[in-house]
Amino acid sequence: MKKILTAFIFISLLLVSCGVSNKTVIRHQKMEEGVGSPTSVEELKEAIGKYQKRVADTQLAMSQIGIWYKILGTRYLDNKMYGPALEAFQQALFYYPDNQNLYYYVGVCAGYLSHASLDFDATGNQDKKYNYLKLAEESYLRAVNIDDRYTRALYALGVLYVFELDESEKAIPYLEKLLSIDTRHLDAMFVLARAYYMNYEFEKAIEMYDRVLANTKSDERRIEAENNKKIILEASYN
Repeated sequence: MKKILTAFIFISLLLVSCGVSNKTVIRHQKMEEGVGSPTSVEELKEAIGKYQKRVADTQLAMSQIGIWYKILGTRYLDNKMYGPALEAFQQALFYYPDNQNLYYYVGVCAGYLSHASLDFDATGNQDKKYNYLKLAEESYLRAVNIDDRYTRALYALGVLYVFELDESEKAIPYLEKLLSIDTRHLDAMFVLARAYYMNYEFEKAIEMYDRVLANTKSDERRIEAENNKKIILEASYN
């Protein structure tokens, strides 16, 4: 592992340094691997083998660094350090840009940071908070695009649209998709019922609360569902 990291750091420094030419890189590689100017078949095969190993070592190091950034981000997240966590997950995405879990974690961090984005100058400008919420939305959507059965991201989108962005109509298809996958997801049922209610789909909201009552064993949730159902029934009569 020490050799892998040494090779990675060596190549990275060469690539990011200003004014480094291809000739300089090649010269250092020759020094590192002991490859000069091969001419014979045997020398050429030896040179190819050495450079292939260097590429493999570098790929392994890059892969491990991406994993370490993900672990670092989750450690920060566990300790509710959402700013550093967001930065770590952003770095991890550089190495794994198609990992749905990383996008989900970015969304979680952005959501929490939106709550901390207070208008300290009292200007009435909420752009920073809104930008974090849009980052959360974009991240969850990216996670769902990668894995359309990723229930955590589907639920997160539902909560975001209903409670944060006030776009409950957008939550409905994602929550319906989630409940087609996890038919006993009570939290999703509550959020979807609220989304139906906010869009004046009272019958669907009542049906969803009935579904909660049929599945829950919690007295607290049963009471909440019954009370919400009563409110909707009263609203539908008026």
